[in-house]
Amino acid sequence: MSQRLSAASAGTNGQASKDAPSQNQPAIDKQKMLLSADVGHFSLVRAMHLADLITLMNGFCGVMSIFSSLQSCLDAANRDSHLWWALAFLPFGLFFDFFDGKVARWRKKSSLMGQELDSLADLISFGVAPAMVAFSLGLRTRADTVGLTFFVLCGLTRLARFNVTVAVLPKDATGKSKYFEGTPIPTSLGLDAIMAYWLQQGWILNNIPFGTVFEGTALEFHPAVLLFMIHGCMMTSKTIRIPKP
Repeated sequence: MSQRLSAASAGTNGQASKDAPSQNQPAIDKQKMLLSADVGHFSLVRAMHLADLITLMNGFCGVMSIFSSLQSCLDAANRDSHLWWALAFLPFGLFFDFFDGKVARWRKKSSLMGQELDSLADLISFGVAPAMVAFSLGLRTRADTVGLTFFVLCGLTRLARFNVTVAVLPKDATGKSKYFEGTPIPTSLGLDAIMAYWLQQGWILNNIPFGTVFEGTALEFHPAVLLFMIHGCMMTSKTIRIPKP
């Protein structure tokens, strides 16, 4: 998520841009030209960098996880298998999330388009997809869905804030941001690990840990959904600062 943003901001807004011409600028200008051209077959494809394609693989993993969650709701006979696939895709999304930043720095081709792709892919893989897994496991009451929506919206807000503030966050000598404000959205993999344990133990549907409160009323919900809501609050926190590796 942040590695590609930091790489781009270092070239366009950081100290390096004040002392020397940005090495990324020719690549960025060429991409802008291709994207803004009125004509040209496959101009969008030709404008993409290798790192952008890797970022799309992050989004691919998130979307496949969502489809697997939906399949688990439609195919009760193979429900557990679909849920395992839904959870298994998400660590691969994290791999591509880290790998795209390394490739962007290696090829010195960070781009504004890459920044936007990165945030959108992260929202799918580490926001929407985990919420869909939770729903498929059994967090399905109306209040549960509100709590899961809150979690996704917190992730959306956290990514938007990062895109806006990354240029002004303190940087190290290489132009990389020194810390995250709020927990990064990929930390939702911790929730995925918890859900994997529940699935292994058979704690799904009517056996969700912590049970149900206000059962039979409009406010019925599973206290387990509070884990997602707390995590959402941590993502949007201004006071939590996590050093970047």
